[in-house]
Amino acid sequence: MSVQQRTSQPGDKYASPALEKGLDVLELLANEATPLAQSQIAAALGRSVGEIFRVLQTLERRGYIVRDADSGLYLLSTRLLDLAGRQPSLRALVLRAAGPMSRLAEATAQSCNLAVIDGVHVRVIAQQESPSDFGFRVRVGAAFPADTTATGVALLAFCAADRRASIVSDLQLGKADADTLARRIHSAQQDGFAQITDARQPGILDLAFPVSDADGSAVAALTVPYVATTYSAVDAAAVVDAMRVAATEIAGAKP
Repeated sequence: MSVQQRTSQPGDKYASPALEKGLDVLELLANEATPLAQSQIAAALGRSVGEIFRVLQTLERRGYIVRDADSGLYLLSTRLLDLAGRQPSLRALVLRAAGPMSRLAEATAQSCNLAVIDGVHVRVIAQQESPSDFGFRVRVGAAFPADTTATGVALLAFCAADRRASIVSDLQLGKADADTLARRIHSAQQDGFAQITDARQPGILDLAFPVSDADGSAVAALTVPYVATTYSAVDAAAVVDAMRVAATEIAGAKP
């Protein structure tokens, strides 16, 4: 259990300790796979139980966290995701993607998801299950590093150059990792999409297409975690062709 605590530093002119405690709690719970007790949260943040008691009460009352009635353990609610989804542009994107993603999953017998850049991560905002008996799904709201995923590479490769430079700078990569990312971005720009063998899930080839706005800059990425097994009824090349059509449809243009 760990958290990157962003506490105020001496001399921070506009520090808000109470707000930062709340954000620390939200970030901690977002990174944990299981609910936590109040004492565990306090220990992970390096604070006393008394310090975070009111914070937890407020977050629970406002619906940002929930407490299991039986165990008393805390977990993150979907409140933040709901707030993000209320942005008109994001909501419109998810609605526009529903049909193309459903057709893509049906045609390829693979699951697919839609993600956007969120700081130095990519965050999944929509997911379509595979219609087959076997597939790989990603939870809506899940976040992954932008530099090591096909989704992130696709978004970085096709976003505005100044934004790409800013995100890469924020990633604070070592030389070897920076060189690897640069090669992947260049390859994606040459191919029109990104493909990376998933380092965490053997047998999965992540394919990601940019979804571009009217200016040609990527606002989202359509990803298929292609399951390369005997269950795969459609080969990867055909999936790529289907994804190209779907990404163009989501962008609101004719394929």
